[in-house]
Amino acid sequence: MNQSTPEYWLSTADYDIVSAKVMQQGGRYLYVGFLCHLTAEKSLKAVIAKDGTIPLKIHTLTLLAEMAGLKDTLSAEQKILLNELHPLHIEARYPVYKEQIAALLNKKYCADLIVRTEAFLQWIKQQL
Repeated sequence: MNQSTPEYWLSTADYDIVSAKVMQQGGRYLYVGFLCHLTAEKSLKAVIAKDGTIPLKIHTLTLLAEMAGLKDTLSAEQKILLNELHPLHIEARYPVYKEQIAALLNKKYCADLIVRTEAFLQWIKQQL
């Protein structure tokens, strides 16, 4: 598998959502958010790769949804999810925001985030 196949992106998205669940069990909520973001990002990149295109190395979920041709297909709830996930990738890249983002994340919120992200991943798989 390579980056120009949906299978590549979906397999890594599946890995990331499972990893988010492990982080949830361990109370590592910052990483739950980060891994949920990665799951959504990689699932959108799977759609972009369905025609053999290697997706750009970007992290903006709404832009990826547009590039995947899904912007007008997303439900209101899915748009809310993508907007909620967007800032959660920042911590791994810019630790200065760690405390600010950590204040938003707790056990209940992260459990809900995992459920919603996993539903998004399943929806993406149906689009392929």
